Amino acid sequence: MTALDALDTAILAELQSDARRSNRDVASAVGVSPTTALDRTRALRDRGVITGASLDVDLSAIGRPVQAMIAVRIRPPSRRNIENFRNWASALPDTLGVFVTSGNEDFLIHVAVPDNDSLYAFVIDKLTERAEIADVRTSIVYEHLRNRAISPVV
Repeated sequence: MTALDALDTAILAELQSDARRSNRDVASAVGVSPTTALDRTRALRDRGVITGASLDVDLSAIGRPVQAMIAVRIRPPSRRNIENFRNWASALPDTLGVFVTSGNEDFLIHVAVPDNDSLYAFVIDKLTERAEIADVRTSIVYEHLRNRAISPVV
């Protein structure tokens, strides 16, 4: 774990609320000079604390209003099968995220599709056609809430 001081934590909080904020705005919000804020932000990137920035998209606006979590069990659960399936599933255009898990399922796949027919086709035509899949369970996502900012453990 990387040691973070109060200034690092404050800069992270500001950038997590809006990664597109200007350095001058971040500096003003945390009470330091723009040079100090820029140096600290660069150091956070160099240390691997900040790994990138992302863009949020309204899924309904791009024609993908139906979300689902699909639990998948792989058999036999070998490293090769797990890694091959993980790589395949994460590359699918409907996939938002892939979680490799323990317990009853090996994977949770978060997808966004145009409609229920497309979800059915995803499960039946793509997933169940794979020989290593032993079981598939699908849950529709009614609402997806995300915590966009998380504080470091101190």
